[in-house]
Amino acid sequence: MKPLHSYLLGTGSWFLAVGIQAVLFAWLVTMVLRESPEMVGVAQMTLLLPGTLLILVGGSYADRFGGRRMAVIGQTVAVAAPLILLGLVAMGRLTFGAMLIYALVMGCAQAIVTPARDGLLNQVAAGRVQRTVMLASLAQFGMQVLGFLVASLADRSGPGPILGFQALVLALGAWALHRVRPGTEEPAATTPTALLQSMREGARTVLRHAEMRMVALVNVAISICFMGAYIVTLPLLVREVFDGSASDLGLMNGCNAAGLVTALLLVLRFGDVAHQGRALLLSLMFGAFVLAGVALAPNFAALLVILFFWGACGGVSMAMARTIMQERAPEGQRGRVMGISAFSFMGAGPIGALGSGFLVEEFGPQAALVIAGAGMACVVLVIGFRSSLWRMTSKWART
Repeated sequence: MKPLHSYLLGTGSWFLAVGIQAVLFAWLVTMVLRESPEMVGVAQMTLLLPGTLLILVGGSYADRFGGRRMAVIGQTVAVAAPLILLGLVAMGRLTFGAMLIYALVMGCAQAIVTPARDGLLNQVAAGRVQRTVMLASLAQFGMQVLGFLVASLADRSGPGPILGFQALVLALGAWALHRVRPGTEEPAATTPTALLQSMREGARTVLRHAEMRMVALVNVAISICFMGAYIVTLPLLVREVFDGSASDLGLMNGCNAAGLVTALLLVLRFGDVAHQGRALLLSLMFGAFVLAGVALAPNFAALLVILFFWGACGGVSMAMARTIMQERAPEGQRGRVMGISAFSFMGAGPIGALGSGFLVEEFGPQAALVIAGAGMACVVLVIGFRSSLWRMTSKWART
């Protein structure tokens, strides 16, 4: 199996398991255990917090010990989480505490896997970084949608078979990543650096590089304006304005993901983008206007159509941001640089969620979407006029 194929199989397996988790975890906490809204929030926070706190550590260790080795370790650790729940379900002893243990294990595994896998991408790309980013993104979101479908069967099959399948998928991914043999050598650990110093080096690299610094800033804005709107404001809009149900929320997620995958396929079909910074800023600006347009949707069908186009904008912006960071990360620091990129996105997520909740409480979901879109548009204008991102070209386009 070629290194790229093994890499894509490992990536796809992780996101298939994450798609299963997104539905199954919420189902077990809310529907099976019947926990209160406060405890549901605690469970979701426990799932996300380890990744936010430890992802820079994971990036540092990926550079020290090699991305392939750390990705395999992280994905192998993740196998334990569904197996623990599977055993407890079989014994009829599923508890809220067990769900928190699952969340901690998966959160820590994600902090290891994410920067290690992203740092490994450049080594299997064979010089086609943007194309490989597109393929990895397609594997990510395509398999995540499949995971949603698999987990939706839990009502009929029960959680046991789904958890067993999730563990099997994660184990398959660990095997696939173990078989990745990059064309270039992985970072060597001949001169280990203290952990904090290693993390500082990665942060300095990003902050000193104008284009990577701007992408990190863009990630923060996306997390605050777009992610907050997606996970808080849009579900409230579906509930309060369209009197929606769980199936309506599924349609909302599906249409957004379909737009994202469609955009990635189109970019992959028409070739690499030379002006990546320009494409990033334009897709974000269009996305800001589309998000504001969601507030004007006259009915639920129109809402789904608009969300499809919002997802398409998100597919372009995500791919361009990842490509810029991948192409400009120095050899030996890719794990740390991609860890900082992920941290700039994930770390601002709680701020976006809290801010979106406040806006909805004060102004209603429709006005909150307009405010979020306007905020992103302002950020794009400032970055476009005051940074080099608009003028930058891809490294391959200059050769």
